Amino acid sequence: MHSIGIAVIAALMMSCPLRASADTELLTSQRADELRAADQAFGTASAKLEGRAGLKAAFAKDVIMPVPGKSFANGREEVLSALKANSGIDAAHIEWAPVRVGISADASQGFSFGFMDQHQADGTSLGFKYLAYWQHQGNAWKIVAWKRVKRAYGKIDRRAMPALLPGSFPAQATPPALEAAEQAFSDEAQTLGLGPAFAKFGSAESMNLGGSGNAGFVFGAKAIAQLVSAGQADGGSTLNWSADRVIVAASGDLGISIGRIRFNAPVADGSDRRPIPFFTIWRRAAADQPWRYVAE
Repeated sequence: MHSIGIAVIAALMMSCPLRASADTELLTSQRADELRAADQAFGTASAKLEGRAGLKAAFAKDVIMPVPGKSFANGREEVLSALKANSGIDAAHIEWAPVRVGISADASQGFSFGFMDQHQADGTSLGFKYLAYWQHQGNAWKIVAWKRVKRAYGKIDRRAMPALLPGSFPAQATPPALEAAEQAFSDEAQTLGLGPAFAKFGSAESMNLGGSGNAGFVFGAKAIAQLVSAGQADGGSTLNWSADRVIVAASGDLGISIGRIRFNAPVADGSDRRPIPFFTIWRRAAADQPWRYVAE
């Protein structure tokens, strides 16, 4: 789609209330296709480059990335510096492709997740799964939050899933506070248990990266609840968390919470455990529906 056409679509969507109409569905579908194409194009171009150059092109200047065992890398240069710790990355060729994308009702924000391969200079490859949150900046999509995890060896399904399109939302809507939804999620986990809380605050559309112990993604709140329940006692949670900041589309249906996970108890020697940085992508299926996590 040419940039002029994109600008016209964006202007129409920002200036007029969004309606449940064929025209609105077409506009958001087109923008979702554009996001998928952008992610795919960045991944394809990266395969021809050495090191982190392809990722640099996809990242916004203010991109943020959780760094396991530490905190967040803030800003493109800091994120790229943190990635340099990956063995052999500067001589590698990194390529990726999205499996699914989702879009906000005002078409200003979206997310994608998919598979990434890091082809090392010695001929071996490292497999990853990634999750990205995007903003439409100027005439281009750029990643503002990104993470990847290693994937286990095994069969994976690289086929594209249908885009997750929005319901009908009024322009410039005022949604329920996303920070409050994240806090309620953590609070209920303290009494319900971690698994039941993940079941309650997710949906059939929810996706979990599955960690390095899985080759693919984990889909659906029920399956995710089973995944996170490992090692948890019935009732209560070993963890609590909260959002330090959020980014929410003006349409009030898609957003991301960025914060830290804390352990409820110290380790056996009494020392404190370092908080774990995280981000979670949230979605509201309709204007009268609550926030539900959709990708994490």
